[in-house]
Amino acid sequence: MEAGKNKVVRERFYYQTDQIIDKMFNWKQMARLFRYLHPYRKNLLPFSFLMVIITTVIRLAIPILIGVYTLDHAVKDKNSTLLMQLVFIIFSLYVLSYISNIFRIKWMNQLGQHVIYDLRKHLFTHIQGLSHRFFDTRSGGSILVRIMNDINSLQDLFTNGVVNLFMDLLLLVGIVVILFSLSPALTCAVLIILPIMFLISTKLRRRIRRSWQVVRMKQSVLNSHLNESIQGIRVTQSFAQEQENMLFFERINSENYESWRQATRKNAMFRPFVELTNAVGTAILIWFGAVLIQDERLTIGIFVSFAFYLGMFWEPISRLGQVYNQLLMGMASSERIFEFLDEKPLVADLETATSLEDMKGKVEFKHVSFSYDGKRKALNNVSIDIKEGQTVALVGHTGSGKTSIANLITRFYDVNEGQILIDNMPIQDITLASLRAQISIVLQETFIFSGTIMENIRFGKPDATDEEVIKAAEAVGAADFIKRLKKGYDTEVEERGNVLSVGERQLISFARTLLANPRIIILDEATASIDTETEVKIQQALKTLLKNRTAIMIAHRLSTIREADKIIVLDHGSIIETGNHGELMQQKGVYYYLVQTHATA
Repeated sequence: MEAGKNKVVRERFYYQTDQIIDKMFNWKQMARLFRYLHPYRKNLLPFSFLMVIITTVIRLAIPILIGVYTLDHAVKDKNSTLLMQLVFIIFSLYVLSYISNIFRIKWMNQLGQHVIYDLRKHLFTHIQGLSHRFFDTRSGGSILVRIMNDINSLQDLFTNGVVNLFMDLLLLVGIVVILFSLSPALTCAVLIILPIMFLISTKLRRRIRRSWQVVRMKQSVLNSHLNESIQGIRVTQSFAQEQENMLFFERINSENYESWRQATRKNAMFRPFVELTNAVGTAILIWFGAVLIQDERLTIGIFVSFAFYLGMFWEPISRLGQVYNQLLMGMASSERIFEFLDEKPLVADLETATSLEDMKGKVEFKHVSFSYDGKRKALNNVSIDIKEGQTVALVGHTGSGKTSIANLITRFYDVNEGQILIDNMPIQDITLASLRAQISIVLQETFIFSGTIMENIRFGKPDATDEEVIKAAEAVGAADFIKRLKKGYDTEVEERGNVLSVGERQLISFARTLLANPRIIILDEATASIDTETEVKIQQALKTLLKNRTAIMIAHRLSTIREADKIIVLDHGSIIETGNHGELMQQKGVYYYLVQTHATA
């Protein structure tokens, strides 16, 4: 029963974070998407369209040369000289069309790749600037799908679709004009079936668009689950839940397959329908064309040219259907991409914000209240005064508000009530870049990037020299284990640093933070996963490294905060005790109880 309930919860989370966006086809949105072509309007785009025009004009000219000039003049008049000239001209036009097509394909592929690159860069850059609330409500897999799959699905649209649309529309207009000039009566007879085709095809549009939206949603769910399963494989194996996980994956994989099958089936209906219409049009051409020839209202050459053009007419009609399907797929993907691009960061710089280059490290909370969900308060009327260079420890049970204070100091979130001051300056008046550049936070769950140990430590200061990196590692006691590695600082670590122990990863995180030389250091349960021997080394290093810096320590292990200048005890978002270790022990309040409990544990 519990397993079934968990499955429902997981499914609800996946689908709530990635819903179908049910809107009518929006040409304004497509125009917004095509604005990514704007930077290339002076080079790749005009050259590609020039090649399209050359190819289209050649294709429109050849049937006239074959039917009217070759059959009705050269062959009929037995003019061998004119016949040879026409053969040479037609051959030359085919060669020119072949060359122009080569350049068209080359330039359009370049154009498509440039647009995809720009769009993916724009989306990734925008997502990096979004607030933490955005990531609180979306899975990593869902975000990954938008950046990779949804943008990849636009590749065909920009590589072929845009130019094909222009080429086919130009070709259709040219063919219709030529057909009416050759024989208005035959043209009207052949094209009488177009209204019926238009009515039937329009009924498919909404169904096809929605089908591709479902495909995108199912892919997002699948990728979210894959990301979660890979990241949590150790938990899955430790609880022997491989079978349950496989069953859940099998179901969403089947749903993904079925959504693709339904979408491709609806897409596949359009081309046979065009071919059927072509067959009907051809039958009308043969019957009515024969009548006109017998009545001498049509020549054999014009009939042959007309047949060429009619065959060419259905080709762009069919391709336009494919382009429209690409537009529908692009619409489904662009809706999901623009949904993220339209997301505004809840925490952003004010227009009047200024850069605080020389931060001293004074922090003050004035009657701050904060809630993550707008319902339960994480902090309730909290006032804190942290002087420059002080080491302040935050103590309390899980959920008491310790981490919330750290999140607010770094402006990952903004307060609901009250005010936070840094160096007597309201935190909203400081630019985010200058604020976060001088605040470093070390978490319990250390993130190690793929790359070398040197690169991971240098992440805190990209322009640091090797000597500075080594000095930071030595300062926190990380140099000892790094030197024992075969390649030392050049040792490649796997994703998330799984080749290193928990303590080693934490030491690298300390070195990374200290290399950044922040004015304020926040240690959020940073020593919770470190063994006692390693902790002793870190405590010795911190005494020197935290000198003249403001430090905020969040710890369950109370032995690490005894020498803090101030200890703040929190309970359910409120401050209940404040003082140093000795003062709080004399009060024999909550802190005293926590120390006693910890000592006897």
